[in-house]
Amino acid sequence: MTGPLGVAVVGCGTISHQYLSNLVSFPGVRVVACADLDLERAREVAARYGVPVAATSSEVISHPDVELVVNLTIPSAHARVALAAVRVGRHVYNEKPFTTDRESGAVLVEAAASAGVLLGSAPDTFLGAGLQTAARVVAEGGIGRPLSALTLFQGPGPESWHPSPEFLFQPGAGPLFDMGPYYLTALTTLFGPARRVAAVGRRARDERVVGSGPRAGTRFPVEVPTHVTTLVEFAGGQAATMVFTFDSPLHRTGFIEITGTEATMRVPDPNTFGGEVRLRRAGDDDWTPVPTEGTEAGRGLGVLDMAEAVRRKRPHRATGELGLHVLDTMIAIAESAERAEFVEVGSGCPVPEPLPRGWDPATIRFG
Repeated sequence: MTGPLGVAVVGCGTISHQYLSNLVSFPGVRVVACADLDLERAREVAARYGVPVAATSSEVISHPDVELVVNLTIPSAHARVALAAVRVGRHVYNEKPFTTDRESGAVLVEAAASAGVLLGSAPDTFLGAGLQTAARVVAEGGIGRPLSALTLFQGPGPESWHPSPEFLFQPGAGPLFDMGPYYLTALTTLFGPARRVAAVGRRARDERVVGSGPRAGTRFPVEVPTHVTTLVEFAGGQAATMVFTFDSPLHRTGFIEITGTEATMRVPDPNTFGGEVRLRRAGDDDWTPVPTEGTEAGRGLGVLDMAEAVRRKRPHRATGELGLHVLDTMIAIAESAERAEFVEVGSGCPVPEPLPRGWDPATIRFG
């Protein structure tokens, strides 16, 4: 086939607006349909973005013009929805986390390979200008040999602003599984796959309260650790200390610092597509900005990269294997926190190639 790749968005919650506002502007894809368990919400979202079809997930997955399904359902539904799409020959891009357990993730990867379809996974923030620039600095020896990393994500939790935050405190979420994919994907694309982990986990409160929207004041249970500190050892020998917490009154997020033999590098927030890369070499009194190069278009870059891979028959970058490895690493972290011991990470993944310089979503067209 030629022309824009036909896309369906399944799951029309909060995050869908960030995807759709970009996807409808990319000439390389065409959003054909939207689906949601709440069909009225699917209709409202479809109307807002000029999408012609709003229907159930099974209807849009089987729509003849749909080639790729963007799966934005809640984490517990990722594997089921993605597998249904793969089984009818659709390419799939999953929102993070890839799935909620290793077994379903492995089944999904194998099913996609057997069906001959591509499988992708968020986050695709590493395709943005900030992290692409950081990857080039490392690849070109700008910090010498990479040795270690420190990452921090801390704040009081999303219940103060999210109108339906319960799922973020259930298995498959929490600060580790909700925010961990951004930080671990960034480090994996810089260092390569993880080898083993050690962690501690804590939960400050057993209940939280919805803080905004029509359900404000509703209490709900907390089912996962809301603070995780972990040490990650990578197969290449690097080590990272990482903090993920919803228990801190102090907001401090987007912090990644990479130490090499020749310099330290500040990396932009991995939950964004831009930001400033800064270097500080031995003997420097201050940080030196590094000019960033690339796109800051936002969520959906991984979908567009997959579309280009389908049309031009080349590998894509935000792969299912990368998503599964990050999931495997997070599960190992959770197991280590529970068992108080190092846990090996059994999976691996290829390190994505950088995007070509000058890659621009506005110019990607087919046919």
